[in-house]
Amino acid sequence: MDKPREECGLFGIYNCDGLDVAEETYLALYALQHRGQESAGIAVNDNGVIAFHKDSGLLPEVFDEKTLNDLGGGQIAVGHVRYAPSDKQERANAQPLVMRYVKGTLAICHNGALTNYGEIKKELEQGGSIFQTNCDAEVIAYVIAKERLYTGSIEKAVQNAMKKIKGAYSLVMMSPRKLIGVRDPNGFRPLSIGRLGNSYVLASETCALDSLGAQFVRDVRPGEVVVIDEEGIHSNTEQCQENTSLCIFEYVYFSRPDSVVEGVSVHIARQRAGMTLAKEHPVEADMVCGVPDSGLDAALGYALESGIPYGTALIKNKYIGRTFIQETQKKRERAVMIKLNALSAAVQGKRIVLIDDSIVRGTTCRHIVQMLRDAGAKEVHLRISSPPFLYPCYFGTDISSKNNLIANRLTLDGICQSIGADSLGYLSVEGIRGIAKEAKVGFCDACFTGNYPIEVPKGPQEDKFSQKIVPHKG
Repeated sequence: MDKPREECGLFGIYNCDGLDVAEETYLALYALQHRGQESAGIAVNDNGVIAFHKDSGLLPEVFDEKTLNDLGGGQIAVGHVRYAPSDKQERANAQPLVMRYVKGTLAICHNGALTNYGEIKKELEQGGSIFQTNCDAEVIAYVIAKERLYTGSIEKAVQNAMKKIKGAYSLVMMSPRKLIGVRDPNGFRPLSIGRLGNSYVLASETCALDSLGAQFVRDVRPGEVVVIDEEGIHSNTEQCQENTSLCIFEYVYFSRPDSVVEGVSVHIARQRAGMTLAKEHPVEADMVCGVPDSGLDAALGYALESGIPYGTALIKNKYIGRTFIQETQKKRERAVMIKLNALSAAVQGKRIVLIDDSIVRGTTCRHIVQMLRDAGAKEVHLRISSPPFLYPCYFGTDISSKNNLIANRLTLDGICQSIGADSLGYLSVEGIRGIAKEAKVGFCDACFTGNYPIEVPKGPQEDKFSQKIVPHKG
């Protein structure tokens, strides 16, 4: 679909209760499936011996009961679900990556994107390193392994590696005896700690903790290295800093509505976005509806603030994945028809306020608006619960080029006309900054403002997947 997409979901568990760590990881990854639907993997550590399985596809396509049983029992496990653009879905890039080096074995799962990937990879290659994948996780693993040669512990090696890698990274790693969680100093991507009996877990979102019946302990702090072993949790905060920048789109689209990110309910944040949107862009109408699923909470907020009745106008095919994406425009148009259908009985003769979370190319919104008109809607007023996308993202979201962003090509009136709506309104930058005002961190809104919190690549950048040097389109 015509949406920004996030890289992946992470999970790790340190078992102190005789749990089946492979099964627990599988169930947690099911709760995180929305964060990545192109590949999945689990690695299990049994007394230092790491067994793993990973492949392209959805979680139930990659794992069956026999595959999970074959992973065996263990003390520690890590798991990963990954998103990649449709032309970059190479099986070799599936995670966890399991690396064997002079100090033992390391299994690593990564969420985000390094801004100095090409620079570090070139340096490593000149030193003789041979790469088997095109993903940031392998570069990070090499840097950690190299640092481990000169340090007394894996956690110290990770801390030293953090001084060299730049960009967005949440990591869940497993050494022969330890489970490790890491967030970059800006905290671009979320990572939470939970407790399951006497066992500890790490997860990209709290919804994964809930799915296991685990108790939320706290979020990993931006810049923190958390180490879990037989003695419990240990923390190092040397890389923590005052300025932080969690991706604001975690609240708008990426995270599940039942998750709590940095102390703020995603469900409440989206409702606030809708309420602010109603104040900023009021309109006379008969019904407010949302585009399933991430537009529903914002639509409820718009309805509560405006007093316009909330209703259901679109029915979603629940058997189509969140990232049901096709390469050509014609296939994307067919995908919209398969995924959504208008409820004629609800919209016939009515003025509809349609709430969606974002517009990238504009193709999806265009077909949904037309779908509502074909079902008998008298008017369709489109409201977007985030500002216009104007700038590329370098931190793990696949908004890599201005060329694909409709807001860079057309004016507001031009976008409205292109989509075929009767009116169009975006949430303001000021409005989106207020949707999670109680959060313990700052936010990155660079895709809307161009104000990047850290230095971003300039000039030609190495394409991780084609192995070519290409001009950066940003």
